[in-house]
Amino acid sequence: MRLHHLLAFVFSPVWLAAQVERKATGPTTHVPASATFEECAPADVGMDADRLAVAIAFARAHGTDWPKDFHQQESMFGKLLGPMPKSRADTNGVVVRHGRMVASFGEVTAVDPTYSVAKSLLATVAAIAVRDGQVGNLDEAVGKRVADGGYDSEHNQPITWRQHLQQESEWSGVMWGKSDDFVGASAFGEAAHKLRELKAPGSYYEYNDVRINRFALSLLRVFGRAVPEVFRDEVMMPIGASATWRWTPYDTAFVELNGVKVPSVSGGTRWGGGVAISALDLARVGLLWLRAGRWGDRQILPADYVAEAQKPSGHGPDYGFLWWLNRDGKNFPGLPKNVFAARGAGNNTVFCSPDHDLVIVWRWHAGSDHADAQFFVQVIASITQTKSH
Repeated sequence: MRLHHLLAFVFSPVWLAAQVERKATGPTTHVPASATFEECAPADVGMDADRLAVAIAFARAHGTDWPKDFHQQESMFGKLLGPMPKSRADTNGVVVRHGRMVASFGEVTAVDPTYSVAKSLLATVAAIAVRDGQVGNLDEAVGKRVADGGYDSEHNQPITWRQHLQQESEWSGVMWGKSDDFVGASAFGEAAHKLRELKAPGSYYEYNDVRINRFALSLLRVFGRAVPEVFRDEVMMPIGASATWRWTPYDTAFVELNGVKVPSVSGGTRWGGGVAISALDLARVGLLWLRAGRWGDRQILPADYVAEAQKPSGHGPDYGFLWWLNRDGKNFPGLPKNVFAARGAGNNTVFCSPDHDLVIVWRWHAGSDHADAQFFVQVIASITQTKSH
C-alpha cells in the first residue's frame, strides 16, 4: 500500500454512534440530530420555494471551468508534494436555514479536495488549542511554546499566534521543500512571486501557504499529536459529521514525537494532499461557526475566539482568522457586512449569514463576477420571514 493511501485511511475518522445530547429549543438553536441533515420545505423555515428554485438553478448553471482531472495542478501551483485525486464531482451544494437543510443539488456527499477552505478548518483546530490551554494569549510569541528551531531567528522570534491566524506573520524559512518567498516557477508555477523585502511580523498581509503550513506544524507541536486527530475527536465527531472526510499530508511532511513519526498536514491542496470532504460535512462546520462555536448544549469552540476571528486584521483584504469577511462590502457585494466565509480554489465556498441563520455551501462554482455572492443574494431574496419564530 502506498504511503498516501495508508495515511488517508489512518486519518479518515471512525464514526461513533454516540451523539452529543442536544436541546433544540428554537430555529436559531436547532442542530442536526443525526448523521444526515433533517430536510424541510422552504415554507417551514420562512422561505419562498419558487424564488429558492431560481437561485438553485443559477447555481447549477454556474459551475467551475476547472478541468475535472486536475491536470493543470502543477502548472498553476508548482511541483506536487502529495497526492491528488483523479477527478472531482460537478458543482454541488446545500442550503441550511435554522439548522435544517432546505435545498441541495449535485453530489453533496462527494469527498473532494477543498483547497484553502482547509485554512478555516485550521482556525477551528486553533480554537480547540485556545479552549484547552495549549495556546494561551493569542498575542504571545509562538516560540515561547514551540521550540523546534522554526522561531529561533531574530526575524521569526516575535511572531504570534494571531499573526499566523491573520496571515500577517511574515515567517521566514522553508517548509517541506517550499520557501516562504514563493520565488521560482518550478516550485510555485503560475503563482510564483517576485522577490520582495520581508516586513516586520504583524505589519504586512500575504496569502502564503508555506507560512500556513508552519502554523499547522506549530499546532501539532502544542497538541503533541496530529492535527487531524484533534479535528476528528474535538470537532467532527461532536457535531455528528460523517466518517468520509480525510486530511492527507504531503508524502514527506513528518516530524518525530516521542520516537514516533507523525505527519504534519497542510492548509490547502496547492501542492497536493489537504482536506477532502463533502458539502454536507462542510455545512456542519459552517453551522458550528454560525452558532458562535456552540452545538446544542455544548460549547465546542470558545465564543470569544469565534467573535475575535470575525474582526478584520490590520492589513488584510477584509480578513479575519483564516476566514473571509465582508466588513467593507467588497468580498460579498450586496450582502450584510457581518457575513463570513471559508473559500478555496476551484471554487469552493462555505458561507455564513448570522442575520439570516443561514449556511450555504457551494462547491466547484464559477469564480468570475462574484458568482458566489450573486447566488447567496438570490437565496437570501427567497427569505420571507427574517425573525425567529
